[in-house]
Amino acid sequence: MYLTREEEHMFNGEYGEGLAKCMRLLVVLGELFEAKKMVKVKSCHVSGVSYKNIGEPGLELLKGFAEENVRVRVKTTLNPSGMDRKRWKKTGLDKDFAKKQSEVLKAFKRMGVSLSCSCIPYLIGNKPKFGDYVAWAESSATVYANSVLGAKTNRESGLSALASAVTGRTPYYGYLLEENRKPNVRVKVKFKPSNQLEISALGYFVGKNFPEKVPFFSGLGLVSKDWLKVLGAGLASAGAIALYHVENLTPEAKFFSEDNLKDIEKFEVGLGEVKQTIQDLSEAYERCEAVFLGCPHYSLSQLREVAAFLRGKKVKPKARLWIFTSRLIYEKAKKLGYVRLVEKAGGLVLCDTCMVVSPLERLGLEVVYTDSCKAAHYLPSTNRLKVKLENTLECLRRITV
Repeated sequence: MYLTREEEHMFNGEYGEGLAKCMRLLVVLGELFEAKKMVKVKSCHVSGVSYKNIGEPGLELLKGFAEENVRVRVKTTLNPSGMDRKRWKKTGLDKDFAKKQSEVLKAFKRMGVSLSCSCIPYLIGNKPKFGDYVAWAESSATVYANSVLGAKTNRESGLSALASAVTGRTPYYGYLLEENRKPNVRVKVKFKPSNQLEISALGYFVGKNFPEKVPFFSGLGLVSKDWLKVLGAGLASAGAIALYHVENLTPEAKFFSEDNLKDIEKFEVGLGEVKQTIQDLSEAYERCEAVFLGCPHYSLSQLREVAAFLRGKKVKPKARLWIFTSRLIYEKAKKLGYVRLVEKAGGLVLCDTCMVVSPLERLGLEVVYTDSCKAAHYLPSTNRLKVKLENTLECLRRITV
């Protein structure tokens, strides 16, 4: 692989051994994928933040970087951690976990990383422009950056994204190359999704059937950015999809004419397949102990919808309603009165964390309702929970009086 003189200095340890480790990791990654060079990145998004996931080895690695005075060179945001930094006690977490999680965040902060702790960095200040090279981890963030923003990133691991943040570089391969961004399956949507769960399940169904493709959706119509976020999360959790296009909507779709698309594989999806996907991901439980919403993190408009429904209602005794979002959106929602409405009803709006990476198995829950196929995909394995999928409003009806 060709390296510039500055990159060679990094590789050889002339700027410190910590930075050298990061550059060497990227060189190995690049050689594995036959990259011919490095490119500079505009921003990074790092996963592997929850102490539940990275444990003591991950914490020691981060502490080592911080002690070696390793610093990030570009705007870098963090994925959710294992707890709400301010209200972790309300979620039943113990002091030992909170202490370890705080140490993880302190190490990232010493490296110059923004403690955003959210999977929607594009809504809280890390929003690359069309064509920008970035290095983002977290599957739903990656697919949004590529598809909705038109930035260029591979589906990075937490470690490779951190290495790119420290070096300001990423190997030039994969979805950074124009030829790999072309669609190779055309998905004709034969119904109009009526709620967020249906768009989530559409993504999950296509991701499961075409796990490494670049789908081009037609017939979907003009859906909201929130729905595109949910569509991508479904695609990425069921498969390894990091890029999709939607006819007349996403920025690169206009580059692909009917002539470009006529020879690629074609596939149709109807409401029946979507409903079956929802059923297959759901446990057959009527009992509702908890409703968890916000996977990916809820936007301000999604919080507004929940708050409006909860006006004048109460969460059932001994039940939990938790909604996950970023701290920045939480503060905006608080000023607008949405948080007050949720918490007056007995719910909780949580920041800095999510239902997948927080150690919820300690709560003694068995069944959780949610509106997210991504959550339904991961919760049974990460937190040993049984999941029932319902659309957002039905989830709220189940748990309120």
